[in-house]
Amino acid sequence: MTAAGGSNRRAAVAVSALSGFITPFMGSAVNVALPAIAADLGLDMVGLNWVATAYLLAAGMFLLPFGRLADIHGRKRIFVLGMLLYALTSALAALATSGLAMIIARALQGVAGAMVFGTGMAILSSVYGPGERGKVLGLNVAAVYIGLSAGPPAGGLLTQSLGWHAIFWLMVPLSLTVAFIAWKGLRGEFAGAEGESFDAPGMVFYAAALLLLLLGFSKVPHAAGLALAAGGLACLLLFLRRELRTPAPLLDVRLLLSNRVFLFSNLAALANYSATAAVGFLLSLYLQYIHQLSPRDAGLVLMAQPLVMAGLSPFAGRLSDRVETRLVASVGMALSVVGLIMLSFLTAAATPLAYVAACLAVLGTGFALFSSPNTNAVMGSVERRDMGVASATLGTMRLVGQTMSMALTLVVMAALMHGERITPAMFPRFMLSLRTAFGIFAALCVAGVFASLARGSHLERA
Repeated sequence: MTAAGGSNRRAAVAVSALSGFITPFMGSAVNVALPAIAADLGLDMVGLNWVATAYLLAAGMFLLPFGRLADIHGRKRIFVLGMLLYALTSALAALATSGLAMIIARALQGVAGAMVFGTGMAILSSVYGPGERGKVLGLNVAAVYIGLSAGPPAGGLLTQSLGWHAIFWLMVPLSLTVAFIAWKGLRGEFAGAEGESFDAPGMVFYAAALLLLLLGFSKVPHAAGLALAAGGLACLLLFLRRELRTPAPLLDVRLLLSNRVFLFSNLAALANYSATAAVGFLLSLYLQYIHQLSPRDAGLVLMAQPLVMAGLSPFAGRLSDRVETRLVASVGMALSVVGLIMLSFLTAAATPLAYVAACLAVLGTGFALFSSPNTNAVMGSVERRDMGVASATLGTMRLVGQTMSMALTLVVMAALMHGERITPAMFPRFMLSLRTAFGIFAALCVAGVFASLARGSHLERA
């Protein structure tokens, strides 16, 4: 390996790990700061929900388009522009003086996040070949979970000592630093589909489908939710029809139809994120309302899961380079089922915190064994020219799954708690909602086990 090649590899790992840390750190830190943001900007619960949802929706809508643009114009270029925009939108959020301004800033930040999500793993997979990719992808996943672990205590400390604005201001120099490392350290643009055209009509259908489906799903079973979901389904069908006919599709649907590993690995990821993303939200409420813990102490308990993920993800990545990927990932998904079933037995009679931590440790182990090998399977199942779209597709599964998880939680709590606030009189209904949600999530994870096993052998591409 040449010195330049080694430098390129180090830069790829650095920018992938740092960007992998920043975005989850930001999200988990902002969650802790939401009450302070609500107090300063006069936001109600609907407004607070949009502060989180606007980011997820925008990121999900633009992940796939930016993945394709990165394949055409260069992954390095899109990544650097994304980090610069992340710095700018973080400053806009810090300067927000109204709820609307904050929501707009968070939506724009989601667009920036899509530019980063859709290229970071693709750059890493372009630099590292088969037999090595699992290890570095494991390091990337570990950086994500370190960000998730550090976010709550750091966000609480910053909010308490300097105000919630400090969280967003911190992102400005961090984002600029990552952009600088990528611009100076990476050699080449990693454009796998240079010169090909971009499917703008397909982007419109895709973005509209995702927006309408997620908005509709969050409002089911109301008539407006069903109408939005129906409109989203129509746009999705138009998108698929368009992609099958255009010579330069945004998403190569034929790749999904012909590549069993790629299809079922993405479906497994969707099931896993749909089943696990709302766990932290639900347990935060459980710990603070039922156990009467402070936000800081609840955050410390919740750290058990991401800490286990961070510790085991590199090991799981290396393991997937040596052992059949679908077996490692399927065992991980099965452990997630066990953890969710354990959580469905929580009671209002002060279940020991050690039991809650044990449930989170099982979930963390399961997710670590699933995530790195599954990512390795996705990136190793496509040609190099498609790695940007592959990375963006997997990222879209994550964001769609996270949003679906929260939407399912809202549906369950609305149906069983009738929109009431959580008070001591509502604790029995709250616990019923909690157990019902965990039961549904466990069933989703069972479906994910079958999707993971159905992928077949993991065939690496050179």
